[in-house]
Amino acid sequence: MMTEWKNALEAPLNHRTIREFKTDEVAAEVFEQLMEVARRTATSTGMQACSIIRVKDPEIRQELANVCRQEYVARAPELLIFIVDQHRNSEILREMGENPAKAGDMDKFFQGFTDACLMAQNVNNAVESLGLGAVYLGSILNHPAKTIEVLGLPKYTFPVVGLGIGYPNQNPQQKPRMGMELRLFEDRYQSFPGEYLSRLNDYDQEMTTYYDFREANRRSDSFTLQVVQKLSGGIPERQAMMNQIVAQGFDLKLKP
Repeated sequence: MMTEWKNALEAPLNHRTIREFKTDEVAAEVFEQLMEVARRTATSTGMQACSIIRVKDPEIRQELANVCRQEYVARAPELLIFIVDQHRNSEILREMGENPAKAGDMDKFFQGFTDACLMAQNVNNAVESLGLGAVYLGSILNHPAKTIEVLGLPKYTFPVVGLGIGYPNQNPQQKPRMGMELRLFEDRYQSFPGEYLSRLNDYDQEMTTYYDFREANRRSDSFTLQVVQKLSGGIPERQAMMNQIVAQGFDLKLKP
């Protein structure tokens, strides 16, 4: 039993982000199995409100790489974009004589968003268990309107995350993670005002030993410094993302 556990946990416990891939294509039968994993992923209330766009056109790949500000996006052997997809259900409503806008409230949006996240993670797990590598691309949301335009996304859809897949052509160091004592709570959320810097001191030191391949093998800053840097800045298009969600037909139903 312990051997079975070890085998089952080996891939997730050794997760690494892979950004450089060999030129080898992912075999058709492997891709089909990955899509079967995607198809069998859990879905909120059985509505299956997410879809995948497999991007093969070099021009579209390059435009997405520009949005992501990451040139390697265009070179991944497989590039998948996971999207909220209530468009299909809105059209079913229309064909059934119902109001298609019923598919566009925020509950339905978040059902589709959660479905897309679960599906992407499920596919990633399968990818790594097969000895392939992957990179998540939240950066497709650097400019949501452009991503929507490039992918031709209709009303009641929205991009969630990308996933580049292929055979690893690098062996990056595993990125450190903070201990679960600050992320696992019992019954209620536990806060530690005034203690976070001291509680994270060891993790900060560990992070400074990590080499990030994105920065030409430069050592990483401490985690707490990264928090200051990343939360103090931001990309305007990402910060105004709700506007684009509304433009795609979803109703926030905000109280006046």
